[in-house]
Amino acid sequence: MDNIGKLMELLAPEEAVNQTNLPNVYIYKSSTHIEQIPLLYQQGIIIVGQGKKRVHLSDCAYEYNPDNYLVVNVPLPAECETFGSKEEPFLCIFVGIDTTVLRKIISELDDELIKTLQNSKVQTKGLFIDKAAPELKENVARLLKVLQSPIESKILGEGLVKELLYRVMCGESASLLYELANKDTHLSKISDALEEIHENYQNPVEVADLAEMANMSTSAFHRTFKKVTSYSPIQYIKKVRLNNAKNYIADHKMRVNEAARQVGYESVSQFSREFKNYFGKSPKEFLTMA
Repeated sequence: MDNIGKLMELLAPEEAVNQTNLPNVYIYKSSTHIEQIPLLYQQGIIIVGQGKKRVHLSDCAYEYNPDNYLVVNVPLPAECETFGSKEEPFLCIFVGIDTTVLRKIISELDDELIKTLQNSKVQTKGLFIDKAAPELKENVARLLKVLQSPIESKILGEGLVKELLYRVMCGESASLLYELANKDTHLSKISDALEEIHENYQNPVEVADLAEMANMSTSAFHRTFKKVTSYSPIQYIKKVRLNNAKNYIADHKMRVNEAARQVGYESVSQFSREFKNYFGKSPKEFLTMA
């Protein structure tokens, strides 16, 4: 993966997130070791070129590095630790999952592979780690080369992203992406509910309404939601609100009481208390750092 790491570094002049010539494709860089912190992972595929990251979700830890990639089926609040240094920065590429493209790929798969995916016994969950096969690494290298050029990105980029999704569909845990793409599965229904949460987190969100949207009883929805995300719906909504509030404060220098209202809190004191419990720093400390 040395070559992939060098190609990523060419696309990452800045620390943290670097936008590429393709929408929903980013290069992330960290030249320091970042201790375990809360983070809201977006739905996508993350492939490491250099260094490693460790994600903590509930009682489980998932490590991804140049030999293993991470697939996040649904947006997930988690905690992560990044291992990078000035001499050897952590580098990875994030590619968002377009379910329309995913369904197109599935429609073109042969019947034998479809049957294997349908009969897989992999437990439904919101993320998985899989081994980076040589074919996937070679695809990533070609994508990174294309991303160096705006015109090549425009002409060839979408095809290479589609190929990447296909390569992941050939992996051991591909049945989870198959579940995500099929509208009648539990994973797909929870994904739709999560989309509703992320679009309306600033408003009161009723779990019963989410369950009805998913065509499940409230108890079945609770159970399935926790299986996929590792959180109850209420815990998940709270973490989404707090993560968005942190972005408003740290990135946009929004005042604490305004950020609290923006994410749906009526009580600023409750917001400040829950914020500090979650992030280990008060909102005012984040505002000072901004």
